[in-house]
Amino acid sequence: MSHPTDPDAADEMLPEYDFSRGVRGKHYKAYSAGTNVVLLDPDIAEAFADSASVNDALRLLVRLAKERVPAGRPNNAVHLTRRPGKRAAPRR
Repeated sequence: MSHPTDPDAADEMLPEYDFSRGVRGKHYKAYSAGTNVVLLDPDIAEAFADSASVNDALRLLVRLAKERVPAGRPNNAVHLTRRPGKRAAPRR
Protein backbone atom coordinates (compact mmCIF):
# COMPACT_ATOMS: atom_id res chain seq x y z
CA MET A 1 0.00 0.00 0.00
CA SER A 2 1.53 3.31 -1.01
CA HIS A 3 1.15 6.43 1.04
CA PRO A 4 -0.06 9.60 -0.63
CA THR A 5 2.67 12.19 -0.92
CA ASP A 6 2.62 15.90 -1.47
CA PRO A 7 4.90 16.68 -4.46
CA ASP A 8 5.96 19.98 -2.90
CA ALA A 9 6.93 18.28 0.37
CA ALA A 10 9.38 16.01 -1.44
CA ASP A 11 11.34 19.06 -2.63
CA GLU A 12 12.01 20.42 0.85
CA MET A 13 14.37 19.07 3.47
CA LEU A 14 13.24 19.12 7.05
CA PRO A 15 15.06 21.60 9.29
CA GLU A 16 16.39 18.87 11.59
CA TYR A 17 18.55 17.41 8.79
CA ASP A 18 22.01 18.95 9.18
CA PHE A 19 24.64 18.00 6.62
CA SER A 20 26.93 20.94 7.39
CA ARG A 21 29.65 18.60 8.70
CA GLY A 22 29.11 15.92 6.05
CA VAL A 23 32.05 14.62 4.04
CA ARG A 24 31.46 13.94 0.36
CA GLY A 25 32.74 10.54 -0.78
CA LYS A 26 33.78 9.41 2.71
CA HIS A 27 33.03 5.74 2.00
CA TYR A 28 33.63 5.79 -1.75
CA LYS A 29 36.86 3.76 -1.77
CA ALA A 30 35.51 1.05 0.52
CA TYR A 31 32.27 0.81 -1.45
CA SER A 32 34.01 0.66 -4.82
CA ALA A 33 36.27 -2.14 -3.53
CA GLY A 34 33.14 -4.23 -2.96
CA THR A 35 30.79 -4.83 -0.11
CA ASN A 36 29.74 -7.97 1.71
CA VAL A 37 26.56 -7.45 3.63
CA VAL A 38 25.64 -10.38 5.82
CA LEU A 39 22.42 -10.49 7.80
CA LEU A 40 22.68 -12.25 11.14
CA ASP A 41 19.76 -14.00 12.75
CA PRO A 42 18.58 -12.09 15.83
CA ASP A 43 19.80 -14.73 18.30
CA ILE A 44 23.29 -14.60 16.78
CA ALA A 45 23.34 -10.79 16.59
CA GLU A 46 22.66 -10.63 20.35
CA ALA A 47 26.00 -12.36 21.00
CA PHE A 48 28.04 -9.61 19.31
CA ALA A 49 28.49 -5.99 20.33
CA ASP A 50 29.60 -4.74 16.91
CA SER A 51 30.99 -5.75 13.52
CA ALA A 52 34.56 -5.90 14.89
CA SER A 53 33.58 -8.64 17.34
CA VAL A 54 31.85 -10.60 14.55
CA ASN A 55 35.00 -10.33 12.42
CA ASP A 56 37.20 -11.44 15.33
CA ALA A 57 34.99 -14.49 15.94
CA LEU A 58 34.99 -15.43 12.26
CA ARG A 59 38.78 -15.04 12.00
CA LEU A 60 39.17 -17.37 14.98
CA LEU A 61 36.81 -19.89 13.39
CA VAL A 62 38.72 -19.77 10.09
CA ARG A 63 42.05 -20.19 11.87
CA LEU A 64 40.74 -23.17 13.87
CA ALA A 65 39.25 -24.76 10.76
CA LYS A 66 42.59 -24.48 8.94
CA GLU A 67 44.45 -26.01 11.87
CA ARG A 68 42.07 -28.96 12.03
CA VAL A 69 42.15 -29.83 8.31
CA PRO A 70 44.55 -32.76 7.79
CA ALA A 71 47.27 -32.27 5.19
CA GLY A 72 46.36 -33.45 1.72
CA ARG A 73 42.65 -32.77 2.08
CA PRO A 74 41.13 -29.79 0.32
CA ASN A 75 40.04 -27.28 2.93
CA ASN A 76 36.84 -26.38 1.05
CA ALA A 77 35.39 -29.91 1.26
CA VAL A 78 33.27 -31.18 4.10
CA HIS A 79 34.30 -34.60 5.37
CA LEU A 80 31.93 -36.30 7.75
CA THR A 81 33.06 -39.28 9.76
CA ARG A 82 31.07 -41.83 11.68
CA ARG A 83 31.28 -42.06 15.42
CA PRO A 84 32.97 -45.24 16.65
CA GLY A 85 30.47 -48.02 17.30
CA LYS A 86 27.83 -46.64 14.94
CA ARG A 87 26.96 -48.47 11.76
CA ALA A 88 26.66 -46.53 8.54
CA ALA A 89 23.22 -46.16 7.01
CA PRO A 90 22.62 -48.55 4.10
CA ARG A 91 23.20 -47.09 0.66
CA ARG A 92 20.39 -47.05 -1.83
